[in-house]
Amino acid sequence: MTELRDRFLDAMSRVAATVTIVTTDGPGGPYGMTVSAMSSVSADTEQPVLMVCVNRKCSAAAPILANRVFGVNILRGEQTGLADIFAGRGAGAAGQDRFASGTWVRGASGAPLLEDALVAFDCRLEREFLVGQHHVLFGAVQDVLPGAGQEPLLYVDRAYARAHRLAALAASDG
Repeated sequence: MTELRDRFLDAMSRVAATVTIVTTDGPGGPYGMTVSAMSSVSADTEQPVLMVCVNRKCSAAAPILANRVFGVNILRGEQTGLADIFAGRGAGAAGQDRFASGTWVRGASGAPLLEDALVAFDCRLEREFLVGQHHVLFGAVQDVLPGAGQEPLLYVDRAYARAHRLAALAASDG
């Protein structure tokens, strides 16, 4: 099983994913963490639904479950420093002190939303499943805060990258 797991992790490192900061606030306290496992689930429900995966050992997992709300903040290409802070890299801030970096506003749910994110989603926790070591969280989107139309921050090959449109594709969009 270890060999298959290692091959799986290596293969998944080659798949580019947007970098997001998932946040929460409420009775369980304010917390946030950097994640790359986020996806749209459906726009064809009463409210759109998205999904994020959070390691159950992460300090923000229990507060999200207690607060029943979360924000999904898609980072812009130049926001690597903020991604590192919320990933707990280096000797930086922990817990709610992480929110000293960036400009945060409250969504209708109470979840902190990054004012200058590429885009931010304000979600109410609709369903949660534990799969292995990860909580799979389904959020009913309450609101969307569109940000600047710049390229997203990506994570691929175990490093940050920026998305750039290819000139030929950009020309054909016109």
